[in-house]
Amino acid sequence: MRIFDPHIHMSSRTTDDYEAMYAAGVRAIVEPAFWLGQPRTSVGSFVDYFQSLLGWERFRASQFGIRHHCTIALNPKEANDPGLRTEVLSILPRFLAKDGVVAVGEVGYDSATPDEDAAFEEQVAMGQEHRLPLLVHTPHRDKAAGTRRSIDLLRAAGVPGEMAVIDHNNELTVEDTLDSGYWAGFSVYPDTKMDVDRMVRILQQYGTDRILVNSAADWGRSDPLRVRKVADAMTAAGFDADDVDKVVWRNPVEFFGRSGRLELDEPAPDAAATFAGNSILRGAPAGS
Repeated sequence: MRIFDPHIHMSSRTTDDYEAMYAAGVRAIVEPAFWLGQPRTSVGSFVDYFQSLLGWERFRASQFGIRHHCTIALNPKEANDPGLRTEVLSILPRFLAKDGVVAVGEVGYDSATPDEDAAFEEQVAMGQEHRLPLLVHTPHRDKAAGTRRSIDLLRAAGVPGEMAVIDHNNELTVEDTLDSGYWAGFSVYPDTKMDVDRMVRILQQYGTDRILVNSAADWGRSDPLRVRKVADAMTAAGFDADDVDKVVWRNPVEFFGRSGRLELDEPAPDAAATFAGNSILRGAPAGS
């Protein structure tokens, strides 16, 4: 089984996670730009972070046989500092032009403030200029209203349905999202957002078209194997192999393939390889 996790924050994960993901069938991932867990205080910290997504993390994933892609954006959580927002948005175009960047994201809402509106609108325009899809974050609070507000903004900007995925959906938002013509993303967590059984019921009710299932695993309580667990639960519920492959492989390939930058060949691990003079090894190999 081939698995493509279309939203996972591997900068927060360990090499054990990479090994477990490969063993579970994960062969490709998208890592969206994320917030730090505490406020960043300078544009330089964003520069270093974006460069790490395009460099070190891409290299690290390749050493475990996994093809790494990323999305670049100012996360809505960090859009409420006007001075920093202006600086970060000014540097985004040079990163959006890079190989390996397959969408603008995560954009959208956290608290649905005017500052977030401004950052969302400007980054939607950047996505259109660079002909990149958009990965849209929906707020944790009042999600239904935030989802509708996101759809309204995308429509007003003239974003076609095939060029945006509304992420972090649940039972209260999925119908609005799919009816809008945009893609629907679901983050399957151990305790919150969406669980495996609920995800299967949504697939039974709404089908497999325009649906992305992801782990959104990060530095919090999360599970980088959730996409595989959804695939197994789909099989147990009676979905055939083609349906499963569509959800966990072909759908993310179709959506992010619109960037023209997907690389789906399996990299050959070489533990002795280095990036900027650093390898994934610590010390000399055993027995040397």
